[in-house]
Formats: sequence, structure tokens, C-alpha cells
Amino acid sequence: MKKFYFTLLSALVATVALQAQQISVVKAGSTTLHGTLTAAIEAAADGSVIYLPGGGFPINDTVKINKKLTIIGIGHKVKGDNADGYTTISGNLFFDSGSDGSAVMGTYITGNVYIGNDGNQVDEILVRYCNLNTVQVKNNKCLRTEVNQNYIRNTSQFNGASALFTNNIAHSVNNLDNGLIINNVITSTASGSYVNDCKAISNSDNTSIKGNVILSWGGYGPQSGSNCLTSQNMLSNSWGDDCYNMSGIQWADVFVKNAGVTPASDYHFKGDYQKYSTTCGIYAGTGFSDSALPPVPYIVAKQIPEQTDASGRLNIKIRVRAGE
Repeated sequence: MKKFYFTLLSALVATVALQAQQISVVKAGSTTLHGTLTAAIEAAADGSVIYLPGGGFPINDTVKINKKLTIIGIGHKVKGDNADGYTTISGNLFFDSGSDGSAVMGTYITGNVYIGNDGNQVDEILVRYCNLNTVQVKNNKCLRTEVNQNYIRNTSQFNGASALFTNNIAHSVNNLDNGLIINNVITSTASGSYVNDCKAISNSDNTSIKGNVILSWGGYGPQSGSNCLTSQNMLSNSWGDDCYNMSGIQWADVFVKNAGVTPASDYHFKGDYQKYSTTCGIYAGTGFSDSALPPVPYIVAKQIPEQTDASGRLNIKIRVRAGE
């Protein structure tokens, strides 16, 4: 762990020294710097980690990730002590053949994360601590996608692929088979961009659906598919004897703040409803990080002279703090 932080701190120092929005690519202790996310992805060797500082990083749909990469931003929430703001990726990310084991963490993504869009099997992609439009797994060959602790603004589609969908604040989930949909808050409105009726959980077969809170039926309600194991879900109507029926109860009485798929929400249970906190909602199970900060350092203060000293040295001072 010490070596990891030393390597990343070295990358941060190099970034600050250039006084520009530089992207660090780290592989086996070696760091290179790039001016754009596209350049960083294209130049990175298989197994590299791409560290994105605060700021905006555009990417277009011609850029495909076809090697194992981990992309880590400094978070998608405004944090007062973060000198560089939060990380935004403007566009979509495409994890195609060869990108097995890749990950994206700690970023606001204006578009979608596509997995297996080239029609090939792409396994073990991790999406964590992000605020994004949707996750789109494009074919059922893809295995073990993990979607954990994100804000997902629209319907995520899995096209019959297996996945772990846990501890997210999400709009809705469609066609996730042979997987887990556990401890999410699902807002599920009556219309959406990706499915006609936008049920909270739809067309998902042979899946364990447990401990979710479904805030809005939108006139349709959840529809789990076939051969699913459902238990301890909380919703404003009945969905089997093993669910918590909240009919007639206002969500404002249950949660600190219900504001939908946004960091303005606070889905901690309050009052008498705290008794559900160990079995139901985003803080049960593996839990949910309110800070949405990946476990990497970020810059809280920096001092960069405009010129070198008499010895030709640039005396840079930075102060960093690690994510939670």
C-alpha cells in the first residue's frame, strides 16, 4: 500500500509541476503524462491505471478500450477541500474485447458505460463510485459485471447477461439474468429512454432480488421475471409475502431526504424505520459510501512558484488527502 501511494503521489507531483490538466498513466511504477483522456487510453499499456484529476475530460465514441485499464477520478461530488474540483468524463466509455478486468471509479460520466458493444465477451468490468447515465451490457456473453455504489440516472440494460448490481441509487434495471440485484434504491418512473414501460426491475430471470427499496411504481411496478428469489424488498404495494409493504406511507417519513437519483438525496432511514437498515436499502449489505471517493489521494492545497530558484529548482508544495 505504501508503494501504491508513493507512486501515485509521484504522479500528482509531476502533474502539478506542469501547472496543467495532465492525466497520469501508471504501470509498474512508471508514470507518463498525457493531455487528453483519448491520448491516455491509446498510450496506456495493458494493466495500466489512469488517474484523472479534477476537471472535464471529453471523449468521443470512436475511442474503444480493448485492454485492461483502471480509470480513477477523484470523485464526482463537490468537496470543499478538493483544490481541483471533481472529475467529469464528457461522453461514453466503451469496454470492448480485450478489456476484461477493467474498472472505472470516482467520475461523473455524462453518457453511458458500454460493455461488449463489439459483440464479444467482456468479463469482470467494475463500475463503482460514479454518477452516470446508464450501464449498457450489450450481449449475454459478458460475465460478472459489477455495478456498485453508483448514481445511475436512467435504465441500465443487461441484455440477459449476469451481473452484480448492488448498493446503487438507480432509475431502473432491465434484463439482468442469473445475477444479483441487492440493496439498491430504485426510483423507477413511468417512462424512460430505454424501455417502454420502465418497470423498476424488469425481464430479469434466475436472479436474487433482495433488500431493495423501490420508491415509485410509476403505474407499473416491479416485474422480476421468472425463477427469481425475492426477499426483504421495500415498496409502496405488495410484491409477495416476503416484502415490506409500505402502502399509504410517505417516503419522506422513511428517509432523511428523498430527492431521486442525485447526491442531494439522503437515503438513511430515520425514526422507527431505522430497524430496516441492516436488511434493506443502500446501507445494508456491503454498504454505500456517501463521499463516493475512491481510495486514492487528492490535492487539497498546492503552491507552485512562477519561476525556478537560483539553483534552477522549482520548489513545489502540495498537500494531499486520501479518499475514504
